Amino acid sequence: MINDVVDYVLTLVTDRDLMSTNTLEEAVEQGILGGCTMIQLREKAVSSQEFYRLAQAVREVTKRYSIPLIINDRADIALAVGAEGVHIGQDDLPVSVVRGLIGGDKLLGVSVTTAEQAVTAEAEGADYLGVGAMFATGTKTDAGRVTMVELERIREAVKIPIVVIGGISRKTAKLFQGSGIDGFAVVSDILMHKDIEGAARKLAGIFHEGIKSGDK
Repeated sequence: MINDVVDYVLTLVTDRDLMSTNTLEEAVEQGILGGCTMIQLREKAVSSQEFYRLAQAVREVTKRYSIPLIINDRADIALAVGAEGVHIGQDDLPVSVVRGLIGGDKLLGVSVTTAEQAVTAEAEGADYLGVGAMFATGTKTDAGRVTMVELERIREAVKIPIVVIGGISRKTAKLFQGSGIDGFAVVSDILMHKDIEGAARKLAGIFHEGIKSGDK
């Protein structure tokens, strides 16, 4: 299975408005050097052509380090640049439709906020789940909050990997000890730091020190 070879420990979710570097490629490379195991390219306010150009540039970096590139929302962009996968939300195309578009050899992540959504996503072909927002976040103000109790319900309901997102920082990351999650997805607490590499290393360290999925 594809999940047997994927490391979900730390996903860097991009936001060019927050990054401390001059280019997105620099931010991605520094994140990878610090321990990011996956890159999710999220660009909401650009044309398809610009998104494609950015995806091509980031793909060159992730390919150099053999790190999976996940494209947010856009299966067409993912296929065009040869990305390893796509991540979709509840308001995007149905999971089964996206799976049909990208085939069985690419990763498909799905955002969920309830155990019921999680079960449906797994049944329809999701490889992993993005659960959140776990805490208040300025990067996605419309995201519904997920309680720790609901996260536990989701973990018990599905077998596929779970990555938590939304307000994940060096402070909040420690709260997931024993939760059985498989990784963190982080935006601002990596990108906003002048030392992106160092920020990523600290978050990856928190996971490895006590929040491994073996606890589930």
